[in-house]
Amino acid sequence: MGLFQKLKQGLKKTTQSFTHELKRILSGSPRLDADTMEELEYVMIQADLGVRTTQEILAEIRRTYESSGKQNSNALQATRNYLIRTLEKYDPSLELQPEGLTVICLVGVNGTGKTTTAARLAHRLKQDGHKPFFAACDTFRAAAIDQLKEWSRRLDVPIVAGNYGADPAAVAHDALVSAKKQGANVLLIDTAGRLHNKTNLMRELEKVYRVIDKQMPGAPHHSLLVLDATTGMNALVQAREFHKAVNLSGLVVTKLDGTSKGGMVIAIQKELGIPVKFIGVGEQPEDLQPFSANNFVDALFPEDE
Repeated sequence: MGLFQKLKQGLKKTTQSFTHELKRILSGSPRLDADTMEELEYVMIQADLGVRTTQEILAEIRRTYESSGKQNSNALQATRNYLIRTLEKYDPSLELQPEGLTVICLVGVNGTGKTTTAARLAHRLKQDGHKPFFAACDTFRAAAIDQLKEWSRRLDVPIVAGNYGADPAAVAHDALVSAKKQGANVLLIDTAGRLHNKTNLMRELEKVYRVIDKQMPGAPHHSLLVLDATTGMNALVQAREFHKAVNLSGLVVTKLDGTSKGGMVIAIQKELGIPVKFIGVGEQPEDLQPFSANNFVDALFPEDE
């Protein structure tokens, strides 16, 4: 199965609850009356597009309806075009330093898939000819350390891992030194899951950043927030708080294949101006895909359905 087909399959639940419902409403209602608009709004909110994005899409649909001779036939295309225009404003590329080491820190709440994301990124980086290195800074979960060590073995990626309960900032420091010595060009730092509203844990994360910056000014070069798509718009609250603490450079949205709320990908980018860099649409390493606005919208609006 090709990458686009995997994406299309992964977004199937969102397509069924969003695109198919839009088609049903627009094809079954010859007039764009108040009841039709209310139905459209409900479908968009249910897909977790967010209030702001929903209102803008509805305005676009109304403009299209009024300019096309009171026909609903072009409204779906107007929605598709709006989403592409919106998503194309954000740069999904993950730029690496032209020389030396690029430091990427993965942050997020518990259970979003940070460790697995670190492994998938390492797999992709190796395929592209890079030399990744792991820092196992989730020292609150012994299982996280063991999990990343296992990925290190399977992918043949070097790792620095502290003991359970060790200072994560010290582990990050040691990993940075080792990565430089061993000639790695990308350091992937797996941090502990922490609730965004726990001040002490967020301060600890800030300490990790301070230590990294002291050792290598300007690092980390990327702060990627890993979000679980099944949480829907709750992820927006998480993103806001993490952004305040560590100035996020991008998002990784996992588990899109398990939710009908894929609209949150659009809503969070629009609300916060933080680009989605990667999306996860399955369990395999290759199922972490670079985000593409056109591919994402094409998968949401399949021509053969």
